[in-house]
Amino acid sequence: MVTMAGNLLIVVLVIANQHLHTPMYFFLGNLSCLEICYSSTLMPVMLDTILRNGKPISFSSCFLQLFFFGYCLGAECYLLSVMSYDRYLAICKPLHYGTTMNTKKCIQLAAVSWINGLIGISIIMVLMLQLTYCGPNEIDHYFCDTVPLKKLSCSDTGLVEWVNLILLFVYTMPPFLLTCTSYVFIITAILRISSITGRQKAFSTCSSHLIVVSTYYGSLMTVYMLPNSSALNKAFSLLYTILPPLVNPLIYSLRNNEVKRALRRAQSKVSTFRIFHFVLNYLVSIKHK
Repeated sequence: MVTMAGNLLIVVLVIANQHLHTPMYFFLGNLSCLEICYSSTLMPVMLDTILRNGKPISFSSCFLQLFFFGYCLGAECYLLSVMSYDRYLAICKPLHYGTTMNTKKCIQLAAVSWINGLIGISIIMVLMLQLTYCGPNEIDHYFCDTVPLKKLSCSDTGLVEWVNLILLFVYTMPPFLLTCTSYVFIITAILRISSITGRQKAFSTCSSHLIVVSTYYGSLMTVYMLPNSSALNKAFSLLYTILPPLVNPLIYSLRNNEVKRALRRAQSKVSTFRIFHFVLNYLVSIKHK
């Protein structure tokens, strides 16, 4: 609930507040939409499975969960790198930022992220649905993923494993390297800041972003490159399924002064509406008397 509420709040603020209609918050809104999809796809089934120590799920429901999970996973890998590129342009190329990161470019970059997620999971789904499943009907995992599902197949999974490995490389290494490169330039620019307070504040924000991104990509690569240990898989899966949706609203947005101001404006509007509603009801009650 906390995860869903935090991300939904960010989406509503970005849409409703004119001051947040900037490239950075546009991408943050997209990230929050992804996190909402992520959480609604995984959390209900995952919590039910953990609390009941196992939960039956139909074949079609399992693959439907796999599709939406993989879709969000692939899209987020690229969206995180797009966000780091946006920050690189804003900090290192401020004079060209307005013309480079215009509305059209923002929509294109966000669309590429979402489409890449769809392409990747579509390839996996086609290959996974061609396998024959005749093994045990239980998966040793919190949710339906390719690694535990392959263990249920009595077909040759060699092609699926190779394609999975290639897609893992394509969807993690280039975005991760782009993110790291962007932050190298950002940190270099921060070191040139003369104010110690400004430098500490910038480093604090960048370090938080880097920790989340490194944890996300690192745990993702660990799960899919070392698929034999189910206990290790389940532990690392929590790092890229539960942690990012929970902490991203705090790290990327709710620590930001502009978002705090937007929250205060929204609270004042709600308070004004409540006062107006109370006065209106009071006047109506007097009229009836």
